[in-house]
Amino acid sequence: MKKIEAIIKPFKLEEVKDALAEVGIEGMTVSEVKGFGRQKGHTEIYRGSEYTVDFLPKIKVEIVLADDRATAAVQAIVKAAKTGKIGDGKIFVSTIAEAIRIRTEEKGENAI
Repeated sequence: MKKIEAIIKPFKLEEVKDALAEVGIEGMTVSEVKGFGRQKGHTEIYRGSEYTVDFLPKIKVEIVLADDRATAAVQAIVKAAKTGKIGDGKIFVSTIAEAIRIRTEEKGENAI
């Protein structure tokens, strides 16, 4: 099993969700997060004072799925989230040793 964590721009969430649904992936966890990478935030002026906003709002999408579906999921996320501009985000893929559905106690791929 693989876990995909994608950090994307907030306005791209619906497109990513729809792209994942098109490849048959419907279950996901979505969190509002803040962070910065190479773009290092930006400067804003508020009431005449300039200040730096270091942490930019992002969306984190987490999906756990079977190994054979990971590549299609990653490709769908990249295609939907890409704007070609700095700050598009990152995707991390890691291996999951075990998954357990609490309600039924199913394990492994049956739990996801």
